[in-house]
Amino acid sequence: MRREPADEEFSEGGSRIHRHEPRESGAWTPPDMAGSEIEAIDAHITRHIGPVKAVFHEIISDLVHIDVHMVEPTKERPFHTLVTSGMSDLPMSAPEDFPEHRFAELMLCLPPAWPLQNKDFEDEANYWPVRWLKMLARMPHEYQTWLWRHHTIPNGDPASPLAPGVPFIGVMLGDPTTVDEAFRELRVSEEKTIHFFSVLPLHPDEMELKLERGADELTERLRQEGCTELVNLGRKNVAGGGGSSWWNPFRRRRR
Repeated sequence: MRREPADEEFSEGGSRIHRHEPRESGAWTPPDMAGSEIEAIDAHITRHIGPVKAVFHEIISDLVHIDVHMVEPTKERPFHTLVTSGMSDLPMSAPEDFPEHRFAELMLCLPPAWPLQNKDFEDEANYWPVRWLKMLARMPHEYQTWLWRHHTIPNGDPASPLAPGVPFIGVMLGDPTTVDEAFRELRVSEEKTIHFFSVLPLHPDEMELKLERGADELTERLRQEGCTELVNLGRKNVAGGGGSSWWNPFRRRRR
């Protein structure tokens, strides 16, 4: 449930803060696969990145069926590439001024040695990138909202690491930089273009920097340090330290 426009909030850096409530408990809705773009997305991945080696399927789905397609490392791309499908099967609740912003999918990359077998996923330290891709892909439909470039999502309130031993406490969406620009959009019909965004995990100070000084400042610092959608647990904190006050766009329903 979205708040009314009168309740809109903005961070110090001018970012609009969206706070949402989930649907009523028990409102499970099976997905309608008639509008699935999985084949078009699979072909798009193959054309721009490489052949899909495996797909991490959902067994039980609510609202949309989210799959994660995996492309194995190659000499040209020496890392795993993970891309969602299913997020774009339903339109997001984008602002009326941006009707072209209703369809999106997500991606990130993992080091070649990252454990990606089913048995490895019993350890959250291995599974969290896949979990976050699936969670983020369902989020716009669960909360009747939208996700777009430069949107940030923290892990809880107060925020905690994305998994044990992981230094990041949230993520930001951006333009993929490890692929050619043609991958960023997939036009499937006159009315529907799917936009692909990268998922970049953020340190606490980076989350605060974005809210206080804006996405452009953070994005430029990340660019200067060569940070991409390739997950690097040891990468530099580009905010360089700072405070700890920042927002959470989701809150628990009051009883």
